[in-house]
Amino acid sequence: MNTATPATTPAERTGARTPGAAELIGGARERIDALDDRIIGLVQERMAVSAVIQEARISSGGRRVNLSREMEILSHYRDALGKPGTQLAMTLLELCRGRV
Repeated sequence: MNTATPATTPAERTGARTPGAAELIGGARERIDALDDRIIGLVQERMAVSAVIQEARISSGGRRVNLSREMEILSHYRDALGKPGTQLAMTLLELCRGRV
């Protein structure tokens, strides 16, 4: 038995207190959803490129992970986004190469 009732008005869906704010929030959320879809696609593309690099490195006798390159990536994200950028970069690295 589902006792929860779905939000029905734009104000209820957005938490806004005016129709104008609800409309603005609804449009902004659509934009965020579109950006999230693009980000997910880019992460998937990054994972595929990373797999090619790892395969080439391993087949040539190298190691699966290049730690100096990963440090460059961590630094790049930290410089661009601050401390939370480091965690984002760590997540991307984990997605692209798995846990080390």
